[in-house]
Amino acid sequence: MGMTMSQKVLAAHAGLKEVKAGQLIEAKLDLVLGNDITSPVAINVFEGCQANSVFDNTKVAMVMDHFTPNKDIKAAAQCQQVRQFADKYDIKNYFDVGEMGIEHALLPEKGLVGPGSLVIGADSHTCTYGALGAFSTGVGSTDMAAGMISGKTWFKVPAAIKFNLVGELPKWVSGKDVILHIIGEIGVDGALYKSMEFTGEGVKSLSMDDRLCIANMAIEAGAKNGIFPVDDITREYIKDRFQGEPVEFSADDDAVYDEEYTIDLSKLRPTVAFPHLPENTRTVDEIGDTEVKIDQAVIGSCTNGRISDLRAAAEVLKGKHIAKGVRCIVIPGTQNIWLQAMHEGLFDIFIQAGAVVSTPTCGPCLGGHMGILAKGEKAVSTTNRNFVGRMGHIESEIYLASPAVAAASAVTGYITSPEKL
Repeated sequence: MGMTMSQKVLAAHAGLKEVKAGQLIEAKLDLVLGNDITSPVAINVFEGCQANSVFDNTKVAMVMDHFTPNKDIKAAAQCQQVRQFADKYDIKNYFDVGEMGIEHALLPEKGLVGPGSLVIGADSHTCTYGALGAFSTGVGSTDMAAGMISGKTWFKVPAAIKFNLVGELPKWVSGKDVILHIIGEIGVDGALYKSMEFTGEGVKSLSMDDRLCIANMAIEAGAKNGIFPVDDITREYIKDRFQGEPVEFSADDDAVYDEEYTIDLSKLRPTVAFPHLPENTRTVDEIGDTEVKIDQAVIGSCTNGRISDLRAAAEVLKGKHIAKGVRCIVIPGTQNIWLQAMHEGLFDIFIQAGAVVSTPTCGPCLGGHMGILAKGEKAVSTTNRNFVGRMGHIESEIYLASPAVAAASAVTGYITSPEKL
């Protein structure tokens, strides 16, 4: 019986010739990730185990991105604890204010993840790195601690769903629209503990930023991970960047999938997820002339804070102005993206349009800081979740969309397709 891409990565790291869905395995890790919220819990477990070293100080990454620059005393204490741990154990990949970025934008950029890698992270959106042909998944802080100590963890090998992508994306349709369309079709538990494997000739038309966005939101369909095949776009991205040795895995022709879907990219439309689940999707055509008035637009996050996302938003905003009463917050994913956007003149466009540009942070996405919603307020956001109270008050509302839709909505003051500007 053949294996899927994910199963091949897991088998290789477990030292096995083959693995099957449902099998329990122990596998060696290439990277263990934590952030300023999850790392302190893992450190407490680490110390409770009376561990006195990490398995490899080059294979642990800690990124201070959620509440930094520190928003309050508790956030400062959390970062202090992680900072001291990183110093004590000489953690080579510790990223703090001034060199940090949103973790799932930063690690690919730094070349810490790549084809064939096996990565766990104490953050649910660790599945992002599947865009590079890695098996990456979120775990709890206890598993993070065990991973830091042993360099290994256990997995139940996931079954898989195959998504055959055909065609090419039309103007104003992006990776965000692809994954929102898929989640709208299969639901937030449609891929529960399964691997979402993306394949087909349509993959080559997706940029790396599109793929990172799609893999990032695999968890919003309940998936264990999302993964793309390695191709020339992947190879070009990791060239002179990836610090490891790339290993390319492809699914066997007789690999077993629980389900298969074909997605014609050319037929997709800009898509918005209405409150309070990512599966509650409507295309801009289905929204029609219904006016959903917004108070805030957020363009950024580990889902859509990359340079192509900022360029798309700037293309919409150029020569226009944010609607009166609307706050528009732009958050580049990393310091390098921040610099690139600045040098390209995107900041001029954002500021002249009446938006603000933030340092890289997860801030508003999880209701942490830099854009909290008050009671009754509505936001259109390029983030990944729109659960009750996710970005602030439990009576606020979040509408998930692409950077182009978020920017267009900021201009009109209600959810709008960029095609209408």
